[in-house]
Amino acid sequence: MENTEGYRCDDFVVNDTKLGLVQKVREHLQNLENSAFTADRHRKRKLLENSSLNSKLLKVNGSTTAICATGLRNLGNTCFMNAILQSLSNIEQFCCYFKELPAVELRNGKTAGRRTYHTRSQGDNNVSLVEEFRKTLCALWQGSQTAFSPESLFYVVWKIMPNFRGYQQQDAHEFMRYLLDHLHLELQDGFNGVSHSAILQENSTLSASNKCCINGASTVVTAIFGGILQNEVNCLICGTESRKFDPFLDLSLDIPSQFRSKRSKNQENGPVCSLRDCLRSFTDLEELDETELYMCHKCKKKQKSTKKFWIQKLPKVLCLHLKRFHWTAYLRNKVDTYVEFPLRGLDMKCYLLEPENSGPENCLYDLAAVVVHHGSGVGSGHYTAYATHEGRWFHFNDSTVTLTDEETVVKAKAYILFYVERQAKAGSDKL
Repeated sequence: MENTEGYRCDDFVVNDTKLGLVQKVREHLQNLENSAFTADRHRKRKLLENSSLNSKLLKVNGSTTAICATGLRNLGNTCFMNAILQSLSNIEQFCCYFKELPAVELRNGKTAGRRTYHTRSQGDNNVSLVEEFRKTLCALWQGSQTAFSPESLFYVVWKIMPNFRGYQQQDAHEFMRYLLDHLHLELQDGFNGVSHSAILQENSTLSASNKCCINGASTVVTAIFGGILQNEVNCLICGTESRKFDPFLDLSLDIPSQFRSKRSKNQENGPVCSLRDCLRSFTDLEELDETELYMCHKCKKKQKSTKKFWIQKLPKVLCLHLKRFHWTAYLRNKVDTYVEFPLRGLDMKCYLLEPENSGPENCLYDLAAVVVHHGSGVGSGHYTAYATHEGRWFHFNDSTVTLTDEETVVKAKAYILFYVERQAKAGSDKL
């Protein structure tokens, strides 16, 4: 019998016997893992609750106050997922949309409340990423428990995102992109019999201003995170200009090479790299090298050219990914450079294609969350997140949530930054 590895990795095994022995083995493994998983979960939960019984109380300004934030249990190297979920839970418009969606009872009868194996033959109709994402967001910020276990969401992720199966460390940025893309696609298909557009229309501030569509009709994902880039390419031989508009959910920024040896903010040799340096590197005019020759339609052959990006439309939430991991001949190295970033007043006007068409407040952004990677490689290390909630900064480290301050946040070596568009009534600090 071939492909026995399929029993553990959830691949679909085609060559079953006439007596269905493969399926019997699968069911036996399921029963064993369910019982072991349940026992282990109860043991870990008891230890966590006992050890952190008093951790929900903090002293703020001399008085004792309760932390309403809830941590997320690590299910086995799932800190990459926890950091992204905690960050998204603090994007107020985005989070509120999902929390207000109607609930769906996906499982009943024998499988209610149990982990189940899924095969490709079962299809995807019995799982909903939107529903499990909604339930996870609802569990956070209630203050009713020290930590929530996102196991149901994680196994839906396993089902629909095969890249994230298993318990090895994953890239938080890659996970965020997959998560947003799949939420977007599921919302496009309709959720619980209700079209996403009908729900989106209830929030006019999202639907009226949203003009960025990625892969079809708009959803709350594109309404919140969606922006548009203009990609401008010029042939250096004949001067022909080519323009292309590309929608985006986040911007991936290189850390300029001249800063890559500077690992800390207080290191004396040379200037500190700033977020503005990374944005400037992204939008500056660039001459393409020999491996990226542009096919000029006027010259009718590949020619040397220049490329420049402009932002044609800014999103409501600007997600900036700092490219800290780079492939070498044999491995993926980390750029550990400290990048200075503002907590408030990030001014994006100078990167706009038509800045004169934007009001002074429309280009200012305030920081909502930061994802940090600790360690030396993408396949190892640990992810945590900082996020602000009701004027206070919190540090999310899996099950542990602690109150922190702005001075600590700005010292972090950011990997992903979430900036929220400032409302007109806010102040006018600028980067």
